[in-house]
Amino acid sequence: MRSDAVTRGLDRAPHRSLLRAAGMTEADFGKPLIGVCNSFCEIIPGHRHLNELGALVKEAVREAGGMPFEFNTIGVDDGIAMGHDGMCWSLPSRELIADSVETMAMAHPFDGLVCIPNCDKIVPGMLMGALRVNIPTIFVSGGPMATGAVAGRRLSLASVFEAVGAVQAGTMREGELRDIEAAACPTCGSCSGLFTANSMNCLLEALGLALPGNGTAPATSPERRELVRIAGRTIVGLTVKPREIVTRAAMLNAVAVDMSLGCSTNTVLHLLAAAREAGVELTLEDFDLQSRRVPTLCTLNPAGPHFMDDFARAGGVGAVMGELKSMRLLCDDVRTVHGPMATSGVRDRKVIRPVRPEGGIAVLRGSLAPEGAVVKASAVRPEMMNHAGPARVFEDEASAVAAIKRDIKAGDVVVIRRVGPRGAPGMPEMLMPTSAISGSGLGDSVALVTDGRFSGATRGAAIGHVSPEAAVGGPLAGVRDGDRIVIDIPARRIDVEPVRKGEESAPRVRSRWLDRYARTVGPASEGAMLW
Repeated sequence: MRSDAVTRGLDRAPHRSLLRAAGMTEADFGKPLIGVCNSFCEIIPGHRHLNELGALVKEAVREAGGMPFEFNTIGVDDGIAMGHDGMCWSLPSRELIADSVETMAMAHPFDGLVCIPNCDKIVPGMLMGALRVNIPTIFVSGGPMATGAVAGRRLSLASVFEAVGAVQAGTMREGELRDIEAAACPTCGSCSGLFTANSMNCLLEALGLALPGNGTAPATSPERRELVRIAGRTIVGLTVKPREIVTRAAMLNAVAVDMSLGCSTNTVLHLLAAAREAGVELTLEDFDLQSRRVPTLCTLNPAGPHFMDDFARAGGVGAVMGELKSMRLLCDDVRTVHGPMATSGVRDRKVIRPVRPEGGIAVLRGSLAPEGAVVKASAVRPEMMNHAGPARVFEDEASAVAAIKRDIKAGDVVVIRRVGPRGAPGMPEMLMPTSAISGSGLGDSVALVTDGRFSGATRGAAIGHVSPEAAVGGPLAGVRDGDRIVIDIPARRIDVEPVRKGEESAPRVRSRWLDRYARTVGPASEGAMLW
């Protein structure tokens, strides 16, 4: 066991003395030491209950003959950070979380890890850290919150953002907005649509690092608590390591599930980053290939009418994987933390059924994005799959939102640039402008293009991750008002006429941490990782 390095031998008496002070007894020496990596914090609704889940994990570890030690990571709530400079710290937090997991697990030689994330960058950050450390690890997330409802209308956090746009456009009263605000997020847990948190928690299942049900069992349900207990019991005897699970075949399986669900475009960043940590080859071309061959099988909010509780009742990730396996679109010669790859049958064909012949995310290239851009194609209206119009260029999100409220017209292409990994820095999400477009009734006539990224709650012709980004002199930096931008999602093209050379620019927001981040972060097309 790795923990023998601090628990065995005469010269480890000082180490054992400290471990006794940390709660170990004579009977505990010789037991596997299990790190319980928790991201509990009170300001993130998806994480408020994780202290309770951590207690259940530790209890189960002890029952199985292990000795648990809990530690914490930071977390950023993207919804709360949205629309102001706080969003510049969101994606960088992924790197801090990965570093903290690596630091804790290497400085204290645990024999295994149970990772308890739930939202936003915490899931991929823990995943990256676990792949670096490469000791037996199980992920068990906090689960999705219940779906909100008001006056018979089902709601998610995206409903609130879009309601703000509707009030600003004069199509909704402020009283209706207050009702929606109060009802949209009724419990703890990750937001109820297929946003980034739930996308990544589902993909942990597809990768094989989490137990079946991890992505869908509700946060407040008995099923979630039982899943947590099983994870605690299983880790004590687990021998398979993350890099033995996260192979190229497993990654391609995860990308296939990603495409079939129509997940958040953030998954492209995070799977690319995780693959690099695992030493697995994965590129945007792999996403494009899977997108062309894997059908979309769900229309989960914001792309459609169904929510995470509907998806759970329909069979969840296991049912989708069963469908893909029957189509010969998955490799079943993979390992998981629970044995062979688990699949199940579909229980509700209204929720899981062929929706479109291609996958939910499309990778675009062209004169505006020579190194790639991404769009959640399954959330784009048919009339916007092909669009050409004049560019309306903005250097920051706030200016774009103000313009959308007053003078953006049907046919325009809103461009928000210098908000990429280096330019912002931190590649902030653009949910405010996309919600303003949808809430103003322009979702079927206006596109948005950015070198930033989008929340999984975004819908519409929202094209992000444009690479190279404007801050490094990419083509987006040379675009001027009135230039013609041509978007052809079926052909995977995004072009600008004319093409001009752009100039490099310094980060818009400055801090000691963000300055370090901007100097060392790589392009979005490679996962926006630190070099």
